[in-house]
Amino acid sequence: MSERKKIVLIGAGSAVFTKGLIADFIQSGWGEWEIALCDINPVILESITKLARKMVEQKGAKQITVTSSCDRCDLLPGADFVVTTIAVGGRHAWEQDVKIPRKYGIYQPVGDSIMPGGIARAQRMIPAMIEIARDVERLCPNAYFFNYSNPMTAIVTAVRRATGVKLIGLCHGVIYGEKYLARMLDVDVERLTTIGVGLNHLTWLYDIRVDGRDVKPDLLELIARQKKEHEINPHVRNFFNPQLEDKEIPNYMDNPLSWELFERYGGIPAVVDRHAVEFFPERFPKGAYYGHTLGIDAFPIDDVIARGEKTYQDMLSQGEITGEAAPELFARTSGEHEQLVEMIRSLILDERKVFSVNIPNDGAVRGIPDDAILELPGVATGLGFSSMHINGFGGPMKDIIIKRLASVDATVEAALTGDKRLWADAMMLDGAVTDYTTAEALVEEFYAEYKDVLPQYK
Repeated sequence: MSERKKIVLIGAGSAVFTKGLIADFIQSGWGEWEIALCDINPVILESITKLARKMVEQKGAKQITVTSSCDRCDLLPGADFVVTTIAVGGRHAWEQDVKIPRKYGIYQPVGDSIMPGGIARAQRMIPAMIEIARDVERLCPNAYFFNYSNPMTAIVTAVRRATGVKLIGLCHGVIYGEKYLARMLDVDVERLTTIGVGLNHLTWLYDIRVDGRDVKPDLLELIARQKKEHEINPHVRNFFNPQLEDKEIPNYMDNPLSWELFERYGGIPAVVDRHAVEFFPERFPKGAYYGHTLGIDAFPIDDVIARGEKTYQDMLSQGEITGEAAPELFARTSGEHEQLVEMIRSLILDERKVFSVNIPNDGAVRGIPDDAILELPGVATGLGFSSMHINGFGGPMKDIIIKRLASVDATVEAALTGDKRLWADAMMLDGAVTDYTTAEALVEEFYAEYKDVLPQYK
């Protein structure tokens, strides 16, 4: 790559993502880049800009320059790549997405994709994302536009439906799933390959191989063995992943739903139970989850938010302290930023590498509409991303995805039109709400909480 390229990160206050992306660009040593950071909070933007510049200077990465502005329109002209990591309403709104439904007996551990919390989040996020997309279309129409914000499927669907921008959704869920399976099998992740298809946060890994050999029978044997061991010496559940840095092989009891689905359907959700449970609310009435309650003591939302806030503050403080940035900031880490630099390289150089992306089906899976946004293998070429024809994906796994698309469609239409009836319909189609009176009450309570960021409903 001879000419200088420009990437604009909108939502740069997502300090962990920004740090990871800067570190990856530094380590790659590939090409000359302007990394332009944008965030609507000037104080946070100043801190993350200081950190980014400190990292670049400390490593002598003269091929990288860092610019910043609170106004994205200052940065978008000339951009080759645009990335969004925004969260309208921040952590407080996310917390309310989970806690408001509890008043109606609905419990969810994440609330960023589906169920009442995810549907409410979509109503806030979609108008903001469409505004950004229109600026991209006007100021840098040839740029690749990547989104990491949730709810992924609804956002990508809405932006593509309402604008001419070909938004691409990215998530590290499949990468996480492969690392998780590699740990289960006690093999190096480089030896493991999968094919994954579905909706973001419910992507089925249904073809799993090590050195080209189908290892699903091995996984079934391992699960059977762990079940017998659990009867003798009960396993204490680890509700956070289990963390992939743990040395022990993960136990099926930490993600019992995902392994039950694997035994039944032959595929496992890539991000396992914390996200997967929200796609099956009928299985967990009032949040009852294997002797625990979702979002309370099973994947507790308060712990997740507190842990995220601490990590966030620790990261920002690195930009304010004098002296060098901590060495661990430059380590190759897991997270949403993974593979982005490699993906950009494949697009620029036409390397035709395959990545898990959220793009239109376009015939990849028969029986699902072409314009449906699926998370599936996409080839990064000089002409952009192309979906691949998917073999062997069917049965209940595909049926569940088709069923789920109905709620996504209603969610998007509600957000685009500002129709509260469609918002309530989306919750009914989702399945966590089973009577329309409750759906309407939820809509009104969400609206009262978020009306300042719901311009389409005014």
